Amino acid sequence: MTVAVLGPGAVGGVLAVRLARAGVRVVCIARPDTARVIRSEGLSLRHGHDVEVVRPEAVSELRDPVELLLVTVKAPALDDALERVQARAATVIPQLNGIEHMETLRRRLADSRVVAGSIGWIEAWLERPGTVVQNTPRVVMTLSSDADAATTELLRRSGVDVRVNGSEAAVLWEKLARQAPVAAATALTQRPIGELRSDPTWRPRLQEAIGETCSVAAADGVPLAADAEWEIIESMPPLLTSSTARDIAAARPSELDAITGAAVRAAHRLGVPVPVLESLLAEAEETCRVRSR
Repeated sequence: MTVAVLGPGAVGGVLAVRLARAGVRVVCIARPDTARVIRSEGLSLRHGHDVEVVRPEAVSELRDPVELLLVTVKAPALDDALERVQARAATVIPQLNGIEHMETLRRRLADSRVVAGSIGWIEAWLERPGTVVQNTPRVVMTLSSDADAATTELLRRSGVDVRVNGSEAAVLWEKLARQAPVAAATALTQRPIGELRSDPTWRPRLQEAIGETCSVAAADGVPLAADAEWEIIESMPPLLTSSTARDIAAARPSELDAITGAAVRAAHRLGVPVPVLESLLAEAEETCRVRSR
């Protein structure tokens, strides 16, 4: 089976290295400059003091059919990245944050079977094209229950902890319910999760926002317990931050709208009041505007 990775950046780079190391044929679809780097130097993953280099195929456009396409670009880059997919993928598994990308993928890749996927909290970033740094020790991926056994087992061969659990909406909301408040809060404050959850002002604000997002998820048919979502946040490494925060700090396009904005839009669509989440989004958006000037 051939796996194509659209966007071998942070998450995509981690998955591409793991799959190639497991003996899977991997094709990285990247911008021309990045594809040239990967062809000439390989794809490097640094985890602590360990550095692993693999040499997957690298192309700027996918022109041959593949069995599996992992879409690992960030939301602002999705439309442009999909222009690079010129051949059919039998199965497509996105690893984007938010909930609105599924419609885009099904519209643009109409001949493919799109299966909902979600990557667990992973702290990884692109140091430079072709070089990825991963801080968190493992990778957890959740797929919706319509994932086929062959795809699931292939991903598990890479050492990823793959869990098949629930409907498409359940897979996407289970992460978004806590990510929407945390992405906005870390972007706004530029503080790690450990500081925010121990801050007497921020802790209750985050808890209220998570309660709101769980109410939105419930209205969308996905019952979630706010206490359980908060327990996950309590278990996160204290220095963990979000890619949204890092992108905003660097004045790069961020996923704030795709994450927190999507949750707020869902709340409006479903008639669920989310005043705390709305205020977090508005404050974070203002921070974006100030940093981009």
